[in-house]
Amino acid sequence: MNSASMEMAAGRGALGVGLLVAGLVVVALLLGAFWMGARVRRREPPPPRPEEQPRLPEGGPVREVAENREPDEVPRSDHRLTPHEMPAFGNSSTRTGPEKARRRWTDGNSGSFGSG
Repeated sequence: MNSASMEMAAGRGALGVGLLVAGLVVVALLLGAFWMGARVRRREPPPPRPEEQPRLPEGGPVREVAENREPDEVPRSDHRLTPHEMPAFGNSSTRTGPEKARRRWTDGNSGSFGSG
């Protein structure tokens, strides 16, 4: 064997040892994360007992209310309103609309663009 092949063999051995050390470090980090997660889990409160579970209201389950909403009018003033001066603190407030029946598409149309 010449010296060039000896140097290449020595270099590969160092690479193999480096990969082995890196693998051991990764395994140690994973074990440490598992151990730390178990410690955190032990400090958490236990799951609620059956008597601590939420109950249905007396009148039964709450149903969905279907109603038409319309926006409130923006108050008129001489100066520009900032969001905190608006009635709903910057959110668009709504009220119940007078129409009770839901608007539907006309018969024979799907309502999409280009459908006729």
